[in-house]
Amino acid sequence: MTDYLLGLDAGNTVIKAILFDTTGRELAVAALDGQSSMPAPGQVERDLDELWRNAITVIQNCIEKSGVNAREIRAVGCAGHGNGLYALDRAGKPLLGIQSLDTRAAGLAAEWHASGVGDRVLPIARQKPWGAQTPTLLAWIKRHRPDLYAEIGTVLLCKDFVVGRLTGARVTDTTDMSGSGLLAIPSRRYSAELLAAYGLEDALPLLPEVLESDDIAGHVTEEVAALTGLAAGTPVVAGLFDVVASAVGSGVTATGAASIIAGTWSINQVICEAPVDDGRVFMQSSFDRSRWLAIESSATSAANLEWIVHQFMHGEDRPFDKAGELVASVGAAADVPIYHPYLYGAPWDGNARAGFYGIAGWHSKAHLMRALFEGVAFGHRGHVDVLRKAGIGIRDVTLSGGGSRSAVWPQMFADILELPVTVARGRETGALGAAIAAATGVGLFHDYAEGARAMTAPAKQFAPNRESGSHYARRYGLYEQLARAMQPVWAEMGRQ
Repeated sequence: MTDYLLGLDAGNTVIKAILFDTTGRELAVAALDGQSSMPAPGQVERDLDELWRNAITVIQNCIEKSGVNAREIRAVGCAGHGNGLYALDRAGKPLLGIQSLDTRAAGLAAEWHASGVGDRVLPIARQKPWGAQTPTLLAWIKRHRPDLYAEIGTVLLCKDFVVGRLTGARVTDTTDMSGSGLLAIPSRRYSAELLAAYGLEDALPLLPEVLESDDIAGHVTEEVAALTGLAAGTPVVAGLFDVVASAVGSGVTATGAASIIAGTWSINQVICEAPVDDGRVFMQSSFDRSRWLAIESSATSAANLEWIVHQFMHGEDRPFDKAGELVASVGAAADVPIYHPYLYGAPWDGNARAGFYGIAGWHSKAHLMRALFEGVAFGHRGHVDVLRKAGIGIRDVTLSGGGSRSAVWPQMFADILELPVTVARGRETGALGAAIAAATGVGLFHDYAEGARAMTAPAKQFAPNRESGSHYARRYGLYEQLARAMQPVWAEMGRQ
């Protein structure tokens, strides 16, 4: 028998199922886009029953496309977007699905920072509260919707909901739960002191058991097997926060290596031997039980391209390729407008808004598209600078996510970050990282490094151009200057 691994990747929008062999070759891919609802300004939710129906469909379609006997699938791994709030009621039924693009609790996060809650949380969780973070959202629900809070039986993350439906297990993993600010670091365990700082002293019974990512969470149930085509009894590992899965799936497993994900979120992460004691840097557990990830992130990346394409290029053939062609048709120039990629707020200001600055009558759609591409890369640069200022050395970068498939973005990233950039061979790095965790969990590989060597490879490399780097450094200065000037305006716009 040949060994196959099924990797699932549940993002804020799309859920994917990809079947891999142990060399990382993709045998079949199935994906389905879900629907978000916005019941009020700043609120972004999803129907959990729809998410599970979509998961069933993509698993079923993937297995059918592959032609593989389901009994040859050795294990299943799942990755999912971090934070947000996926709540079940006390009977285990779906209650609420809040996505990590939600900003309803931005005011609560600001209140906590002003009152010193962030300073109490930081030494324990090694990160400060922010608007779409799981405990911040849970505390917001407790304050503003006490009736709904009283119905909650289990607090999960996105991939935990899928794992739970596959196996019946009520579990999470260290990467996801530490990434949501609910674990003490370095112990990687729940903390009564931490929950008390959030005002969630009563929430401990709502939290699931914490496993390591490659621990077997459970096995595919008979009911799920009938729905999906998977074999009953197939092991399912606890899985990973999708940004960590993407690092593994792009081959980033060495200390000091950086994984940058240009997806819905701007993810910028570096593997460290020990937690970094710096309040500017977000720390969380890595995938391998012993190391850590320093992460800087915000919802400021390729979601901007998705928005402009969906709003203004709907119906065009190959719209994302067309966007890249527009950018390439202009080239780097000093008078291209500046764009702030703050459709869902900035990492340092929940009131921030996206905007183009410096538009003149001679500018075209191509100039605006180039400004957007640059603005997204500048957003990543801001995060990388925070990591550098904290003393974290970065040798090189592996770029993944939808932005890595662009014809122009990888070189732009290399020039703006002034670092060599590698694009991984695999396109579905989140699902691949989850598959590597699954393979490690059932003993096909000794550890993640061995799995990554076997199942990942680089595809292209981009060296930074010094001349372009100087050009972008000047424009990045303007980008930051404009952001500082706009803060009081954004604050006024944010008043209800």
